[in-house]
Amino acid sequence: MQLKFDREELLSEDEYARPQIEAERRLHGGFDADGHYISPRMRKRAPALAAWTEALRARGGDLMDTDSSLLAGIRYPNAAQSKLLLQEGLGQTFWNMLTITGHIEARGRVLAEMQFPDFQKAVEADIGETALGHLHKGLLEAHGLDEGGQPDKEIGGHDAMWFALRDLAFGDVAYPEPEVPENIARPESEEPATPPIEPAFAQVIYFLLNLLLIEFRAERSFALSQTLLLDPELFPDRRAEAEHAAVLVDRIRQDETVHVESLRLYLGEIRHLELKASGGGRVSGREFVDDFWRSLIVWATEEQPRLMAEQQRTLMRERIAQHPEAERVQRAFDALEEADGPANASAASG
Repeated sequence: MQLKFDREELLSEDEYARPQIEAERRLHGGFDADGHYISPRMRKRAPALAAWTEALRARGGDLMDTDSSLLAGIRYPNAAQSKLLLQEGLGQTFWNMLTITGHIEARGRVLAEMQFPDFQKAVEADIGETALGHLHKGLLEAHGLDEGGQPDKEIGGHDAMWFALRDLAFGDVAYPEPEVPENIARPESEEPATPPIEPAFAQVIYFLLNLLLIEFRAERSFALSQTLLLDPELFPDRRAEAEHAAVLVDRIRQDETVHVESLRLYLGEIRHLELKASGGGRVSGREFVDDFWRSLIVWATEEQPRLMAEQQRTLMRERIAQHPEAERVQRAFDALEEADGPANASAASG
């Protein structure tokens, strides 16, 4: 079983019968002869990830046991409220959400440009045949290219895919560009000031955990996007285009499944290791990862959602106020919140 790969292998592409082109944009990945979508850079990455997972389980470890259900709280606006806004001609909220998602995905290209330290220096055990030992050898670079594409080759990644599907569903609209949040991860000021391991490697672990949480939040937004795009009562003048836009979301979700499973693998490998302590001795990888993850989840499920819900509530009132029948729409909007319970969990952006 091959467990060592070079950068070229991990970035290698499948042979596509035809490329992916949508809304006049050349996008990554492609299709086989039967028309099935193939995610980009999976020719060797897929068998590599499968082999590393099998090897980890053979050593008694496993992928980090978590998934996006931990963020399955109430959104603000929720799905029913989002549908109401679209039905009332207030499509800017959903358009903004798709646009912001595209811009945030574009930022993910930083993974292809960042210099990650060799994690081998953080542990005594040989990690040359693990995914962790390949983070700086093409794995995180592949992830970044998936998100932000290859502008030098005029090939779009998830960023361009979100803009393409937005344009399919909405056509030409005159909404202004929304303000994109500066940071969607937990602020660095809330991270431990003095980690028990070398700060450079602690930052890698914090980064991977924050990235996993961002992927989970994205998955909740992807599901809402597909629900709205596939609703037969919405986008009546662009029904076929909206349904095809939902197909693009499904392709993105296929790509993102690889990202989530990869991150769970990296973190699962770290949890199965002993890390070198800054002052000598060892630190349990399991304890280090789990302690930070617990604090991150408190922020993501309790602290940040309350703040976001209040911001969104104010924004929605301002937006609904522009409707010619604002009072009626606001009453209907509020009733849908009451039917869904208090808005105290994941909030949509924009």
